[in-house]
Amino acid sequence: MAGVGAGRLMKVLAVSGSLRADSFNTSLLRAAIEAAPEGVEVDLLEPSGIAGLPLYDQDLDTGDVPEPVARLREAWGSADAILFSTPEYNGSIPGGLKNAIDWASRPRLEAALMNQTVSVIGASTGQFGAMWAQADLRKVLGAAGARVVGDELPVTHAHEKFDSSGRLLDAELFERLRLLLETLATEAVPVSVAA
Repeated sequence: MAGVGAGRLMKVLAVSGSLRADSFNTSLLRAAIEAAPEGVEVDLLEPSGIAGLPLYDQDLDTGDVPEPVARLREAWGSADAILFSTPEYNGSIPGGLKNAIDWASRPRLEAALMNQTVSVIGASTGQFGAMWAQADLRKVLGAAGARVVGDELPVTHAHEKFDSSGRLLDAELFERLRLLLETLATEAVPVSVAA
């Protein structure tokens, strides 16, 4: 597979861990769509892609899985890379996002997350920018078989970083998003070539 800017479009799936309509994390991913470098296309997974999942139950994970699970596995597995943005709930990642990862980590050797290249960012209204949640999410994704690349990107005081329409106001943060996407796209190339 060709690298960034080498003729083939790199498809990055953006997944928000927040289901809230006016989520800062979803707004951060919308900013990533705008910040995407040449040769990279970022597609936002609608929150319903996570909200509609049943709780992970191994008894449901036999044969034909529920339709929302099949759609999630297809979307995550067919992406060249995935960019996750997580809020922080009680010092960790939201339960809905963890549930989606549990579904995408099975069946173990054929899982949508197995060898998938991923990066993690996060936003919160506090002073730490969802750092604990980002650390936990990186750990969980790694345990699920994903290749976690790049550094965390904590967005602190998120309510001050976006306007009333959800557009990112911080130019430095916008540039950091662009650089992270470059890293994510570049790191995804070797896995796709080997596949």
